[in-house]
Amino acid sequence: MVFSSQSIGRLSAVITVLIWTSFIIVARASASHVLLPLDIACARIIGASSILLPWAWWLMRESRQKGEVVGSLFGLSPLPLRITVQAGMLGGFLYAVLAYIGFFYAPAGHASVLMPGSLPLWTTLLMWLFLREKISMNRAIGLGMIVCGGVLVGGMSLLKAFEGGEVWIGDVLFMTAAFCWSAYGVTVRRFGLDAVRATMAITAFALVSFVPAYAVLVNLNVLTSHMAQASWAEIVFHASYQGIVSVVISGITFTHMIRTYGPVKSTMITALVPGLSALGAVVFLDEPLSWNLGAGLALVTGGILFGVRQTLVKNEVQSHQNNA
Repeated sequence: MVFSSQSIGRLSAVITVLIWTSFIIVARASASHVLLPLDIACARIIGASSILLPWAWWLMRESRQKGEVVGSLFGLSPLPLRITVQAGMLGGFLYAVLAYIGFFYAPAGHASVLMPGSLPLWTTLLMWLFLREKISMNRAIGLGMIVCGGVLVGGMSLLKAFEGGEVWIGDVLFMTAAFCWSAYGVTVRRFGLDAVRATMAITAFALVSFVPAYAVLVNLNVLTSHMAQASWAEIVFHASYQGIVSVVISGITFTHMIRTYGPVKSTMITALVPGLSALGAVVFLDEPLSWNLGAGLALVTGGILFGVRQTLVKNEVQSHQNNA
């Protein structure tokens, strides 16, 4: 059976939204199991490396046979060293570590608002700062709604910090993780990187930098690890889900979705993630849906849709004018 490009695009969009949504729920649920955040990050990197690094070696084999010097990090990354380190530190190392630690402090509902919800905010600000991209009035209004939504959720946690609460720590980590992923995305755009090769590069960097350092620090008793106490089923699950599903599969499906619908419509599609993941947290994790979380979720989702919808209308108007 041969599928059309539109059918593959629709399927890719569905898979991407499902994986992004389930990532938040699964990561939060993992906080009640044996493995610690850095253990999960290590399993994620090893799982993704098992697929991506042999694939990267295969992609570069023809150039190597011709005697060309390609890639970096002992031939594991298909990109130059400088770009590999920059992208890998942001998208392969910091994002995963900050996000997983955050889930041990704050509920999934907060992550739903503060992680995927703040991506358009950080991305727009970084692109304005480094790529000099202008911010339209409509996008500014959408970003303002996103900020208000984040304040409603994170601000309440900060107020409770005076009572000894620790949820605010997770909220700050979620926002910082989203900033790192946005910075990685801007790096990809700035250098015009291929999505698959960029994913290979950040995985190679994480494998070479994080995993050895993590192993050494655990053996020196500087870091605590529960790898030895966890069952093989839990370790394999995280290597498979966090590494292969969340990194490899969603990376490929997201790329296909962008090719089919473009960046603006794709952002509208992924705007479903905050609401679906927050609802999933209520259903599967028995998390309460407080008034401030619901209001923040509505503002963030509305801000994303408002900003990209106005951009979409503007592009369609320009297209009609060019065709006239």
